[in-house]
Formats: sequence, structure tokens, C-alpha cells
Amino acid sequence: MGVNDKNNNMPHLKLLRLALSFYTRVPSPSVQDYQDLPKATVFLPLIGWLVGGVAALIFILADLLWSQATAVILAFIAGIFLTGAFHEDGFADVCDGFGGGYTQQRILEIMKDSAIGVYGCLGLVLIFLLKFNLLNDAQASAVPLMLLVGHSLSRLSPLLLMHHYEYARADHSKAAAAVYKPTPSELTLATTIAVLPLVLLPKLCWLAVLPVLVVNAFLGRYFYRHIGGYTGDCLGASQQVAEVVFYFSVQGLWIYI
Repeated sequence: MGVNDKNNNMPHLKLLRLALSFYTRVPSPSVQDYQDLPKATVFLPLIGWLVGGVAALIFILADLLWSQATAVILAFIAGIFLTGAFHEDGFADVCDGFGGGYTQQRILEIMKDSAIGVYGCLGLVLIFLLKFNLLNDAQASAVPLMLLVGHSLSRLSPLLLMHHYEYARADHSKAAAAVYKPTPSELTLATTIAVLPLVLLPKLCWLAVLPVLVVNAFLGRYFYRHIGGYTGDCLGASQQVAEVVFYFSVQGLWIYI
């Protein structure tokens, strides 16, 4: 590898370290310059590899000792611990904002509030119940692969929203990583990373990508219609919705395998 190749790879390594330090609780080896954080969002699907891989490993180990239901719950705990419930928090805020707000201003105000309300609590309970039931009903041998692919593929959804829509808050009060529009080349790279783990699943399961994209498109339109774009919370919600839609789709397709 020549000097130029090393220089070209350094920005990618820097952005990957930024993504790890912001989107996970993995200890950062040095002080990070978060001015470049927006560009690091391209590595969200790769973060999904890490989170999904850890969750899958915990499931495999736990399934050797306890029931599949217990193993699924422990896999959830591992994923939440690794990310600090980053996306789940956004999903809860979106449930509160769109459930309790009737105007753009009010929705944004509610989502900005750090307190969680009834809609947020119900939303988290219901989406976790859906994830639990879908993974608990799946074949035990398929669950680790579903976790790995689900976490990777679902983290492409926020990037798609960022590419197609504008940030909804004029004051840019949320995380800087949300105020960014990925370029076509960055989106291509992220898409490649996101879909690559699909090769581990039966080919028929590759069709699960379509419902994920369709639902994400509807979600983007819904956000645009009500608040004129997206917020950081909307991005977190899109990841959570995409993940559960993927599990739904794979479970529906699995009966034909």
C-alpha cells in the first residue's frame, strides 16, 4: 500500500472512530473532533454490524443455557447497553410528539422535551413486544442472523431520510449528525455495507428489503407532511421501525423456505 492509499484511508478511519464514539458506548481511544461527525453517519450500517453481532453472540450463548425467550431478552439488553438506547429514545420522542402534538411547532416542542410521556411509553412497550414475539417465534438458528442483518439494514433508513428531506428545526438544536445530506457516493457506500449481511440469509429473505424501503418512504412522507422534514428523533424512530419491519418480513417469508 502506497503513501497516497494510506492518506485516503485515514479520513475513513477517523469517521469510523467518530461513529463508534457517538453511536455506541465503545470507549474512544482519544479526544474526537465532532465537527466531522455529520460525515460519520455513512458508517451507521457498519455500527449495525457491531451491535447486531454482539446481540447475536449474546443470543447464541444464552440459548445454550436458557429458553429462547430469555436469550432474546438478553440480546435486547446487550444491544441497548451497547448503544445507550440511542435510537429507542428517538422513537419514544416521536411517539410523544406526533401522538400529543397537532401543529408543527407543538410536535417539535414535545420532541425536544427530555421527559417521556404516555405515547412514548406505550410505543416502546409495543415495539419491544413485537420484536420479542417475532424473534421468539423464529427458528433459534435464524435469530442470530436476523439480529445481525436487522441492525445493519435498519440503520440505512435514517440515511435515506437525510438524503431525501431537510432538517426540520431551524435552530439545529439536535445533534449535529442529523443536519447533513449524504452524497450519492456516500449513500452507495452505506447501502453496500447495510445489505452485505443479507448474503447470510436464504435468498428469498432478500425480498425483506422491499417492505423496509416502502415503509421508510411512507414514514419520510409522514414526517414531511407534519413537520416539513426530519429531526434527530425521527431518524432514531426510522431505525426502530425499519428493524421491526425487517423481522416481520423475514418471518413472513420464512414459511416458504
